[in-house]
Amino acid sequence: MADPVYLSLWFPNLELEELLPRTLAVMQQFPFSAQPPGVTYVSLHPITWNEATVLEQRFSPGISPEQAIAIASHLLHEDYAYLFEASWDLWIPSEDGKQWMLRPSPVKFIAYGPEFEEGAYGQEGHVEIDFGLDSPFLQEEVQLTPDAERKIRSNVHKLTDFTAKVENNTGASARHLWSDSEENLAQKLISRLQKAQ
Repeated sequence: MADPVYLSLWFPNLELEELLPRTLAVMQQFPFSAQPPGVTYVSLHPITWNEATVLEQRFSPGISPEQAIAIASHLLHEDYAYLFEASWDLWIPSEDGKQWMLRPSPVKFIAYGPEFEEGAYGQEGHVEIDFGLDSPFLQEEVQLTPDAERKIRSNVHKLTDFTAKVENNTGASARHLWSDSEENLAQKLISRLQKAQ
């Protein structure tokens, strides 16, 4: 069964004024989809996820990360969460698993103000990236032909490359790549790729 995949990032001594610039630094490492490029949605959530949004905007075509951050920065509050949606291109198999196509896959970037949901950033990270389900990186239902193996490896490489760029270029002091499953995500990826050999 597929589980969502997340990357949680923490920054040392993060002040509220630094939250969105750090989020921008993370988004600048991201390999945006060719179609649709850029940030396609921005929303601001006060206090908890249960409250009505303060701002919601969709963009078609997408806007640059810098433009998205500029929109959000006009409403900077300790108890807000800032959500930015974009896509990247991952290899996805057809129904029969014989054809593979690069398709836009949605990704969410969430920046947590220090007082949002009573300090959710402690668990979720100052910035959290929601990659959606783990199926593009595992494809556990797909028979591993040499072509399927190359496509899965390409998706995993894109995930690990982005994670490494974030670690090296954003000033994050801690990161955690995880899924909702109780299984270790790194172990699941390694196990799947070993089966592909």
